[in-house]
Amino acid sequence: MAKFVVQGSFKAGVQWEKFSKEIEAVNPKNAEEKVYTTFGSKHKVERRLIKIESVKEA
Repeated sequence: MAKFVVQGSFKAGVQWEKFSKEIEAVNPKNAEEKVYTTFGSKHKVERRLIKIESVKEA
């Protein structure tokens, strides 16, 4: 499995917070999916409130 750096922002209250997360995944699409599930479960953020700007291999 490769490591990917996923960057983007998510809605926290009334403002957008930027994030950068290192994810271990099979491909870039899988890394995006893991970010959605992680933010959904830990921060209770809906998928539509997460904007992924880039996925790069680390």
